Amino acid sequence: MAPLQADMKIEDITRLEKEVEQGLDVSALVVPIGGVGIYPTMVLAIDDLPWQANTISHEWTHNFLTLRPLGLNYETSPELRTMNETTASIVGKEVGDEVIRRYYPELAPPPPQPAPAARSQPARPVEKPQNPPPFNFNKEMHTTRITADSLLSAGKIKEAEDYMEQRRQFMWDNGYHIRRLNQAYFAFYGAYADVPGGAAGNDPVGPAVVKLRGQSASLVDFLNRISWMSSFEDLEKAVNTP
Repeated sequence: MAPLQADMKIEDITRLEKEVEQGLDVSALVVPIGGVGIYPTMVLAIDDLPWQANTISHEWTHNFLTLRPLGLNYETSPELRTMNETTASIVGKEVGDEVIRRYYPELAPPPPQPAPAARSQPARPVEKPQNPPPFNFNKEMHTTRITADSLLSAGKIKEAEDYMEQRRQFMWDNGYHIRRLNQAYFAFYGAYADVPGGAAGNDPVGPAVVKLRGQSASLVDFLNRISWMSSFEDLEKAVNTP
């Protein structure tokens, strides 16, 4: 199977999605990607150096994992795919951020400011905000995933599809121009679960990977531990063992 072209026209994209859905009876989505973890890695050329550092590190992490059980079993189950992608996202961000701090400090974000010391103040009545809270994409997408999964579990396919389209329009109206929001969208973006909420919904796999990172003495220790796992059960056992 040949890879898709990066410069596909929208009419070709929609035609391909329709052919796949009709021919295979599945949900389909063609999306742009920033990189591919083949050897050597392929990464989109843009002028955002921090993004490039993170993405290159992410894709080379996949190459590291490919030589170990976690990477070899990438396609074995959705859980293992999420373990792979979440691991690569964690390593990619940490390594990429360190590259920027070490070699391009002028591009590094400023360190977080310490919280101001708490001061005793008289109690005041809570005032209602004058303006509505800002739109939280991660929170809204998290809600969408959970509701859609609930409808699908109940066999309400049409209702789930109608709901996802309504939510897509809602996201669009709030500045997030999502072309299609379907099961394929969640299958793809839900695997990148290093940040709470979002398209992963209530999937426990991503949080377990993040928990293992928190329990590990270093990034190297984390990567060496998870790379030799071949099932979600291995991960659950690791994070739940004192």
